Amino acid sequence: MFDKFYNLSGLPFLLTPDTRFYFGSAGHSRAIAHLVYGLSQQEGFIVITGEVGAGKTTLTEQLCSQLDRNTYVIARVVTTQVSGDDLLRLAMANFGLGDTPGTEKSTLLRRFEHMVRDQRRQGRRCLLVIDEVQNLSLAAMEELRMLSNITVDGRASLQTVLLGQPQFRPILASQDWDQLRQRVLASTHLGPLTEPETRLYIEHRLRTVDWRNDPLWDDASFTAVHRHTGGIPRRINTLCSRVLLFAALEQAHAVTADMVDATADELNRDLGVGSQPAPSPVSDDLRHRVTALEQHSARQDTLFKQVLDLMEAQTTGAAMGAL
Repeated sequence: MFDKFYNLSGLPFLLTPDTRFYFGSAGHSRAIAHLVYGLSQQEGFIVITGEVGAGKTTLTEQLCSQLDRNTYVIARVVTTQVSGDDLLRLAMANFGLGDTPGTEKSTLLRRFEHMVRDQRRQGRRCLLVIDEVQNLSLAAMEELRMLSNITVDGRASLQTVLLGQPQFRPILASQDWDQLRQRVLASTHLGPLTEPETRLYIEHRLRTVDWRNDPLWDDASFTAVHRHTGGIPRRINTLCSRVLLFAALEQAHAVTADMVDATADELNRDLGVGSQPAPSPVSDDLRHRVTALEQHSARQDTLFKQVLDLMEAQTTGAAMGAL
């Protein structure tokens, strides 16, 4: 409705991930860099965590859209509350392998191994993306680890990207997950947008659908959106979509902070937003492990930045030499 009223070419704040609307915030650009670095290692696991709606799926969709399909064959699994055997079957199905009910696991594993070997012979690498990984059981994660053991000519045949909510970090830090954690080559956390990034994000999505400053958003309205959403992209999309609907119903050609506040209050009432339950207690040992994991990630980030700086310097030097 409001897209017609404001002469937009589409709906700017759909909740479905769409690479047309990808916004490269500082956090998203950093996460993409970790993904690219991890893929360059051609083995192991890459971990991306973030709050619900932070843009993890859109991030990986953006990366996958840029990968050469002559080099990569990609499978995505988005249903994760499954057993280890079912996860294997889902992965195989998404790689295009059919499954006959009742097939023994040993047969499934042989078929999977033959598939990755065939892909490697054709010059392609297999990339598996698992979403909502915090819901996976230890048995299912062990299944993934075992798949990563398959090698072709001494090289890993499968890489896996794990996307999860923040609670996956203490899970990964626990003792039971030591073997998988040792195979994590790159890990980063996708945080919320800052207030300036929230404004740029909103304007970017609007301009993608040919927005011409109608409606005009005042400065305070962007601040209000960030205050109500905490900079989480999906929350921004939900609120801004309702704000535009509200403005169109009022036949308004300007969006104000008062409009945003009123719409946010209405959304909260509609959704029954109330007090959040108290978090469950965390043991000192687990807290120590999480801290150690965060420190390791920080050191990894520093090393990773140094590698990028070195690569950039080498590229610049080569270009100067060519001149």
